[in-house]
Amino acid sequence: MVASLRHARRVVCALFLLSTPAMAQPVPPPLSPPVDLSGPRVGMTVLSPGVVNALAADGLDVRPVVSQFGWQVEKRFYGGGHGLTAVTEWVGLLGGLEQGMVIPSLSWLTGLRTNNGFEFGAGPNVTPVGVALVLAAGTTFRSGALNFPVNVAVTPTRAGVRVSVLTGFNARR
Repeated sequence: MVASLRHARRVVCALFLLSTPAMAQPVPPPLSPPVDLSGPRVGMTVLSPGVVNALAADGLDVRPVVSQFGWQVEKRFYGGGHGLTAVTEWVGLLGGLEQGMVIPSLSWLTGLRTNNGFEFGAGPNVTPVGVALVLAAGTTFRSGALNFPVNVAVTPTRAGVRVSVLTGFNARR
């Protein structure tokens, strides 16, 4: 009788431990390997008068609209096929080439992308005007193995605001 009571207590304790909230959680989907979505970028940036004046003070006499050419290094860290995907990207750009000058820009963004291609992110941006926070959003159009991202980035600074529109292409690797 004593042995069966001990056995019953063990069974009750085991059932109690297995029924805790941690054990009741759904099993997370399997992790997917990182995906490289890097590729070229091209676009333009509209500079507010304050940014144009700040660049002029640094010896760069530019018009308020400058071209952008560069490369985006992007990694997708999780993509279960349903819901959100975590992404991080470095975007290096050279602006003002059509005006005979080079205005470098480097941004590091972290963000999320939805299953239908809408994305948003934020991160630091470094240019000759200084350091700022860039906020970006956009969407990706797919055609076969190619992706065509279109993004709008807003960078408020002490000197003024920069608004960029960029596009390009990449393929899953």
